[in-house]
Amino acid sequence: MRPVSRVARVVAASLCASLALLPAPVPAAATPSVGAVFPTLARNLVAYYDFEHPVRGRPELERDQGRSGTDLWLVNGGAEMRIRDRGGHALVTRQVDPATAGNDDWKAGVYAADGVPTLRAFNGARQISVLGWFKVTGELPALNSTTPAPDDRYNAVGLAGVLSGDSDGHAVRALLEVIDVAGELRVVALGRRVDGASSQTFAASADWREVLPRGRWVHLAATFDFDTGEMALYRNGRPLPGTYTVAGDPWAVTGPPEPDRASPTDPAGIKIGGSFPQDTLERNPCDCRMDGLMFLDRAVSPVEVWAQYHWSRS
Repeated sequence: MRPVSRVARVVAASLCASLALLPAPVPAAATPSVGAVFPTLARNLVAYYDFEHPVRGRPELERDQGRSGTDLWLVNGGAEMRIRDRGGHALVTRQVDPATAGNDDWKAGVYAADGVPTLRAFNGARQISVLGWFKVTGELPALNSTTPAPDDRYNAVGLAGVLSGDSDGHAVRALLEVIDVAGELRVVALGRRVDGASSQTFAASADWREVLPRGRWVHLAATFDFDTGEMALYRNGRPLPGTYTVAGDPWAVTGPPEPDRASPTDPAGIKIGGSFPQDTLERNPCDCRMDGLMFLDRAVSPVEVWAQYHWSRS
């Protein structure tokens, strides 16, 4: 891992001292470093994957560097899904055979129908954040392998998220993805407070290809506050303007009891690069590279998102 830069150290000192820093310049050509977690995030880092830590004797598993110890399954591709990039290793996810309704897509995750006990921090969570580095490498959205039409494409691209407690491998509690919003693809934060109930989506206003240009590493973050009903998106440390797609109160946060929290159930797992991490179905694959994936049990502040972006790219 490269040493933390002077800029990142200054940002860290300023934030830790006052939580009121000003943006510091970073050279445009800087390369993200590997395994970098901004200090104020460490306590709430439930799961973290830098793809530098295969489980000994089980290279198809990635060791969790967060506090939960939730090791990640590299589905179908195993150790081949770790490739050299960003000064170390990154994860590759991709569609393998768009013409066949099979179960061979490269994705990652963990799944248990009755809930994953190590992810209990998200049981009844008041807030969640999902952050990471993403690089689109293929034409997206991918061709739909579940329909007979040869040119039919999925309406979404899976990035990374925490499943709901009753999930079949698709439904989520907190998710970063690209999805069709009123006929246009948008990068979104999609959250569900109550298992089986309505979700809310906060969609970036910009075209998704502006947010995630092909062949370029981009840092994304999504935050979910189940008590206030607020969500936010960030790109390269800065807030992404956007809108909520569901009117009213889909999370049912108005009125008692307070505070409002997610369902008191352990998440069924984590999904990365597509749905159904148990490898029973294919849905919304991402021809992408990913790194530094972080899942936290609180909403990261805007200044911390800015700091984490700089801390992990230096």
